[in-house]
Amino acid sequence: MIITKNKVAALTYTLTLNSYDGQIIETIGKEEAVEFLFGAGKLLPAFENNLEGKQAGDSFRFQIPAEEAYGVFNPEAIIELSKEIFKRNGEINNEILILGNEIPMMDSHGKRMTGVVKEVKESAVIMDFNHPMAGNDLFFKGIVTLIRDASYEELNPAHGCGCGSGGDGHHHDEDGGCGCSSNKSEGDGCCSTNDNHENHGGYGGCGCGV
Repeated sequence: MIITKNKVAALTYTLTLNSYDGQIIETIGKEEAVEFLFGAGKLLPAFENNLEGKQAGDSFRFQIPAEEAYGVFNPEAIIELSKEIFKRNGEINNEILILGNEIPMMDSHGKRMTGVVKEVKESAVIMDFNHPMAGNDLFFKGIVTLIRDASYEELNPAHGCGCGSGGDGHHHDEDGGCGCSSNKSEGDGCCSTNDNHENHGGYGGCGCGV
């Protein structure tokens, strides 16, 4: 059996930034091997392309350039906002205006996004809305540990558990990794979006984080 659309694959892997010897973002060992539904559209296309056709026991080693991952760093995504928009009950919520704090927000079109506080001024706040992995090439190496047919429940979202695991391409037993988000503090690996203004409040694993 090979990895192809509607197959569930399990992986162990290490994700590093900008080289195979670069900063380790995530390591998934045998005991935490993550399963994902291939072809569900929730992983980076470049990530899936590098795994398609592999069999259980195959090793893999590939890189995804920033342009095909989370895009290049965009200086225009660093903006100055009035402190007035951080008011709660008529008062500015200074508890969240801390350097490095991630604040979920929404733009004028109702689109969710998360910004990082870069500087707090007297009447304004400098926020960075770049994806936390923007500008980085991603390097993966690991092993395919299992391939199986997806169950009916995994292929169909309305299966009664309320988590939508069939429709959004994750497996029930996952805690992050390549299938879905895990709300860790590091970057979120291979979510299928290059939009720097998506909500990445749960920077987790190699999954979607939204």
